[in-house]
Amino acid sequence: MLIVGLGNPGSAYSKNRHNIGFMVIDELISRFNAAKLSSSSFEGELFKFQNHFLLKPLTFMNLSGNSISSVKKFYKIDEVVVIHDDLDLPFGTLRFKKGGGHGGHNGLKSTDEKISKDYIRVRMGIGRPEHKGEVVSHVLGDFNEVESKHLGMWISHTCDAIEFLLQHSLEDTSSKYSVKKFQLK
Repeated sequence: MLIVGLGNPGSAYSKNRHNIGFMVIDELISRFNAAKLSSSSFEGELFKFQNHFLLKPLTFMNLSGNSISSVKKFYKIDEVVVIHDDLDLPFGTLRFKKGGGHGGHNGLKSTDEKISKDYIRVRMGIGRPEHKGEVVSHVLGDFNEVESKHLGMWISHTCDAIEFLLQHSLEDTSSKYSVKKFQLK
């Protein structure tokens, strides 16, 4: 299985809402003590544990599909999981689905174009800003103080779900780990 976290490379983006996928991959790397694989041809940071791969595309969000496609083809991987931020879900929500539309998410749009829509999506809700014109600043903004207090727990819960998914069906994972509404305190 190839598990991909979407985000943008560079320290300026590291705490952005758009980089929640990278944050989950970083935790999975640590949790599984994954070994870094060296190759510049994948346009990303690639790690391996057991028979699974973890990928952080370093192509910037709108070209993520290039990196995903390269790894998928090279290692002949059938099952791909993409972890990403989702504006349409409130902060702290966690949902799972296979296929579907990209909802304007440039990382998903690029992935759909390169490998088709037939992959598992781990949708992490970041909420939508009050005004439509604030979408870019919202996704490229850092989590606020209240959100940051819950971020570690949310990332850990998502990692638990990924670990469960390695041995169980998408339906069972979704049933056990989906978070429909998260209460900020």
